[in-house]
Amino acid sequence: MNSAYEVIIRPVVSERSFDLMAEGKYTFEVSAKAPKEEIASAVEKLFNVHVKKVNTMWVKPKNKRVRYVTGKTRTWKKAVVTLAEGEQIEVFSNQQAAAEE
Repeated sequence: MNSAYEVIIRPVVSERSFDLMAEGKYTFEVSAKAPKEEIASAVEKLFNVHVKKVNTMWVKPKNKRVRYVTGKTRTWKKAVVTLAEGEQIEVFSNQQAAAEE
């Protein structure tokens, strides 16, 4: 089993992820080889919350162009973690409150 810091790479910060936070769902970029059980235990360990459900998906690359050279962005794995009723991750709740003001 990998360390919790190796499983959870970074939180995904977007309009959609902030809208999902109101429903108790938090979005993270995770390790490509991490199964759902390992993602759930890593979130529980890092943030002291109870995970109810984990949905994972692969984010496909997009075509990008820099001057005359075309290329693609990288492929990465995203996880949407649903927390137990009434729980929230404090780091995100402070940012969400600031964004609403």
